[in-house]
Amino acid sequence: MTTVTTTTPSTTTTDRDLPPSAHPDATAASATTAAGLGLPPAQRSPLRHPAHPASAPDDDGHADTASSLPPCGSAPHDARVHGFLPERPPVRSMIGTWTRLDALARAAAVAPGREAAIAIVERAHRADELAALRQRVSRLSPRNAEAAAMRIAVIAVSCGWNGLDPQAPAARRIADEAFLDLWAAVAHRIDHDQFVALPTLALRNWAPERKPRKHIPIDQLARTEPLVPIVRWAPEGQPLSRLDRLMLAATRLEAHGIWLFRLAETLAGRAPDDSSTQTALRRLVRVQHALRAQLRSEAVELAAAPTTPQQRAVLGALAEQGALEPPVLQAADAVLGVGARRPGEGSRRQHLRRHLPAAHRAWLSAMDRHCAPVRTLAHRGGPDAATYREAQESLIALRRTYTSLLHAAAHPAPSPLPAAA
Repeated sequence: MTTVTTTTPSTTTTDRDLPPSAHPDATAASATTAAGLGLPPAQRSPLRHPAHPASAPDDDGHADTASSLPPCGSAPHDARVHGFLPERPPVRSMIGTWTRLDALARAAAVAPGREAAIAIVERAHRADELAALRQRVSRLSPRNAEAAAMRIAVIAVSCGWNGLDPQAPAARRIADEAFLDLWAAVAHRIDHDQFVALPTLALRNWAPERKPRKHIPIDQLARTEPLVPIVRWAPEGQPLSRLDRLMLAATRLEAHGIWLFRLAETLAGRAPDDSSTQTALRRLVRVQHALRAQLRSEAVELAAAPTTPQQRAVLGALAEQGALEPPVLQAADAVLGVGARRPGEGSRRQHLRRHLPAAHRAWLSAMDRHCAPVRTLAHRGGPDAATYREAQESLIALRRTYTSLLHAAAHPAPSPLPAAA
């Protein structure tokens, strides 16, 4: 059995700026509406970013060319809009020469073991497919570069190479050189060299089962529509595996957690005795309870799903690298400081954040700073301090429930989700 461990631990907005709309979901937690969470009516963030030049729409109805979008990682991040989800649904199928990367990722994901996955990469090397892709990396639009990164991440972890630095000389004694060159080029293109982790493997690897009839916000899409993986860990025609379901559960957790990001922005810069602080903390408690219910509902199907030794090896390799931390839990920790209560946890938190894009790391660092006044409630008394401690305890319970979900995914046989305190 694979052992999975997890750690337990600017601008401010007003409540009017929070846009947490309520939508019916297919899960048990979907009955929790924005009104039930005590959140204000749906309203989009007032922030606006400069428009980009128009270009031809892709198969999702969105424009996406290298010339029409800013360089990877250059756009400012507004977490109130869609949290750490991508701005648009991930690319379902790549085109041109990049269809070879699609095929490689899908073959590596369903390989029976690491040796078989490595053999697939080596065959692509001998056929000069990896070199051909490497030459075309600079032409990728930012969105397609992120899509390529997800497929690279699937291949790397399938081969057991996820802990490598593709530019380190030592890596060339372990992994295929042509694949390392492609990996390093994609990492440079997206300006992120530690992307082989859950934020890429989950948040860039999903699609709605049916194309929506109209455009809806990305968080609503991920909450309300049935999702399927783009690159499956289970062979086509077979039921989704536990690893597939874990990654989709992480995506839905981020979508439901959008309200947490908006409350984090509300708490940023607030004084501990501000009248709105306790209100926002109460809402944060309700959101975290809803996220916990969401995870427990996901566990029912996950625990009954099939699994293989290779899929458990992938999960264990990611856990060993600290690469299974959901971004929404990192956001909650940046607000409440639960992970910083024990010695050494500050460096551990930075270790986990390295798997996030630069804009997301910057947002978390800003929350570390701007929510520091609220965190002084930990050393005070009174009703506000009691609410703050309740928020901390609810985050700890949420982490335990997520850890239980990981253990269920790593277990070699179907098992119920252990009760979380």
